This record gives sequence, structure tokens and C-alpha cells, in this order.
Amino acid sequence: MAMRGYFPVEELLTFDTGGSRLQGHPDMLLLPGLDASTGSLGQGLAIGLGVAMGTRRRGLPSHTFVMLGDGEVQEGQVWETVHVAPRYGAGNLTAIVDRNGLQQYGWALEPGEEHRGSRRDPWAGADLRGAFEAFGWRVLEIDGHDFGEILAACDDVRSGSEGGVPTAILARTVKGRGLSFTEGRAEWHARVATAAEAEVARLELAPAPAAAGVDAP
Repeated sequence: MAMRGYFPVEELLTFDTGGSRLQGHPDMLLLPGLDASTGSLGQGLAIGLGVAMGTRRRGLPSHTFVMLGDGEVQEGQVWETVHVAPRYGAGNLTAIVDRNGLQQYGWALEPGEEHRGSRRDPWAGADLRGAFEAFGWRVLEIDGHDFGEILAACDDVRSGSEGGVPTAILARTVKGRGLSFTEGRAEWHARVATAAEAEVARLELAPAPAAAGVDAP
């Protein structure tokens, strides 16, 4: 948004600080370029359905994608939208569920736990695919770290937009994948890396050197 001129690039340095327009939860009354104020989990899919319906009625050839998280899919507003989207023939709506099996806060403390709330998989043992299908959605399951599968799934749903059936893409992922100190750890939902951790990240994410006589990709 800054690169598109909605606010100065320098203002990015104020992100998530007191008094900044770039507060943690975006406010459309403060920051230009926002179509909706958000913060409470579960709002996105309902907003996405509205966008999908509006563009279809205007005859615009667009497709609306909404990202959802494991914890977010517990919200009732999500399932109200899942229920009504097929009724309105929202074939140009796709929900991508990031299924990493973790959430920031969860159920009550379990024996031996010291942190606030259990971070266990909020959908452990639940048939999430079956739940979407029961409401009339088409479901695709992919490896959320495989860009080939991601692009193929997105192409698939765009080509089927005229069918009137919304799609849920269940993307299996690992939270913080690729960094030794973040992978599979729920606390990195909102943590800020220290200088030492940032340096470790630079080393671990650095491209591997090309073999002798072989050009780097």
C-alpha cells in the first residue's frame, strides 16, 4: 500500500506502535486504501462474500480469495457465511484455510501447562473437509508450502467460477517453517525477533551457494 502511494513508505517504521495509523488492527477511518476495518476473527469470509456478490452483479470477471486460520475457523460468523454462500451461487469465492494445527490462544489450561490457553490443534479429530462439503462447498486439499500446488488450485477455482459453488482450499502448513527457532512454535504468532534471532534467520534463509560450474537459479 505504501508503494502504491496510500501513505509514505517512511511511515512503515511506526507499524503497531501507539498513535500510529498502522496499528495492529487496520481502521478504514484512519488509513486510506482500506475497504473494511478488521480485528475480530471471522469477519473476512463474510466481507469476501459481499465482495464476490458485488463484483458478480456488476459483471466484473473477478475472483475473491479469503485467507482463514485454524483458530479463526472456530468463529460462528465464518460458518454463517459458509452456510449462505452456496445459496447465493458464489462460485467466484474461495476460502484458503491455513491448516498449521496451531492457534494463538485456545481452550482452558491443561494439566502441566503454564501458558494462557492450550495451543493444540483446534480441529484435531474434526472432519473439516466434511463440514465444508456438508454446506455445499467444493473442497481441495493441498500442500500449503508447494507453490505448484497453490497455483494449480487457484487456477482450478478461477476456471470453475461460473458453476455457482464456492471452494475451500485446505492448505496443510507448518507454522514458522524454514527457521529452526520458529518452526512449529505457536508463540511466533506475535513475537518480534531479537537482533540475534534475526541474524540466525538471515543465515538459515540465505540461498545455498551454487555448485562449481552450475549457475544459480
